[in-house]
Parts: sequence; structure tokens; C-alpha cells
Amino acid sequence: MLTPIAIIIFLNLVPDEWNAMGALEKEEVLLKYRLTYLSDTEVNWCSALGTVLANDEIINGVSERGGHPVTKKKMRQWSMRIGAYANRLLEGLNTLDWSDSLKEMQRNWIGKSIGASVYFDVEKYQDRLEVFTTRPDTIFGVTFMTLAPEHELVQKITTAEQRGAVENYILEAAKKSDRERQSEVKNISGVFTGAYAIHPFTKEKVQIWIGEYVLAGYGTGAVMAVPCGDQRDYDFAKYFDIPIINIFDQIDISESAYTEKASVGLINSDFLNGLPY
Repeated sequence: MLTPIAIIIFLNLVPDEWNAMGALEKEEVLLKYRLTYLSDTEVNWCSALGTVLANDEIINGVSERGGHPVTKKKMRQWSMRIGAYANRLLEGLNTLDWSDSLKEMQRNWIGKSIGASVYFDVEKYQDRLEVFTTRPDTIFGVTFMTLAPEHELVQKITTAEQRGAVENYILEAAKKSDRERQSEVKNISGVFTGAYAIHPFTKEKVQIWIGEYVLAGYGTGAVMAVPCGDQRDYDFAKYFDIPIINIFDQIDISESAYTEKASVGLINSDFLNGLPY
């Protein structure tokens, strides 16, 4: 529990501001900084059973018990800020007498990533799309954006012409568990929202799509697609005839994306040209 002095210093508040807040208002402020907090999170909801189901309890969009329909639904529930103590969890694994395979599973679950947040303005709106990327150096290879079907901006920015297709896609995606959506790599699906993001450097318009492989609860629920360097983005771009920009010097991407980690020079990347990948 934060002490009053810690609250004043950490939140840059003067005592009178904090004392003027009501109990509920203070609680809302504290929840933004506690390791355990309340938030609206996407869950697998089964109305027939009246409960939330884990991914393992869903088969082909229905509950394993009873075969009832399961849909995605936002519910207020307790969450934990794993990222706030990810280092401690990772270091603690080194002291456990567990198999390497089990430790690797735990590391993947902890899911620590080092990268940068990038913001894209949305054409005709005041909103901005935030994406988290571990490879900000590939920013000039972005040719489209993909949002989770449940992303909060989807309904707002979808054009009238695309409304029907987008809503139908959202309904179908809601029937699948997160595991199903992530595992169906061979089934390429998505819908164009009709909206465009503005590239932060080139100021070019970038198409905004929704795709079930992007999860609302992972990262920011939005990805900047770099088809020349990611095979899933590459397949998506090829399938929907979206332009692909090659940013890797002397690398052939006519048949597949360049996914190797070997250092190569960057091209078509403005001030990054010539720097190693």
C-alpha cells in the first residue's frame, strides 16, 4: 500500500489535491500503480454455463462441457502487472531445479520483451494508434496496420462501406479462443476497415485492417506490419495484394520474407539507410 507521502511524490500531487479526492477517486488512482489491479479484459464467456472459460476448455468455438457457444466479452476482473516484476521472475527461474524445457515454458509465459512504442495518427481522427515493436529499425518497411477485432478504435474508424464486413468478421472471431486464433497460421483472414493511419516519418497513408491473429490482450492489440521481415505479414500482404517495401539491402524477398537475424544493411529507410539490420 502506498503511503500518503509516497503518493504525493510519485504522482506529483500536493497534499491538498490528494485530500480533496473522494475514496473512490483515490482508489482509481492507486489501481494504476498497484501490482494487482482491476481492469476490463477480454475473456471467453459462456452464457449457458454462466462462467468464464480457459482456452483449454473450448473446442471449435464451443465449451468442452455441454457444447455451448462461447464468445469474447469484456469483463471487469483482477489482473496482475507481470511486467513490473518480470526480471525478478526470470532471475528466480535460475535457482529452480526444473528441466530446461519447463523453464523455457515459464520464460515464454512471463513474456518479457524489450522494444519501443510507436504512435501512428489516424487520418480524419484525433486518435492515435499505439503499437509495441521489438524492431523499431524496421519502421520504414511498414505498409499496413492490423488491429485485433476487439480493438477499441475499430468501431469508431470503420467506414460505412466496410461496416458490414467488419462486423461479420468480429462476430466470427469472437467464436474462437485465443489459442485457435494464434494457431491457424495457414488460414489467412482479415478485413480492411476503410481507414488509414499516417506513417510517423514518411507521412504516407497506411491501410488499417483487422485480423484475428492479433489479440486485444497482447501488447496494445495493434501491430505495425512489416511484410518484408515477417512471414505472417508477408503472406497477409500477398493474399490481400498489399504493397511490400523491401528494406534489406541485397536480399531477395520475391518468394518469402527475410526473417534471419544476420546483420544486413538497410535500404529505403531514409536516415537509417546503410546502417546494419
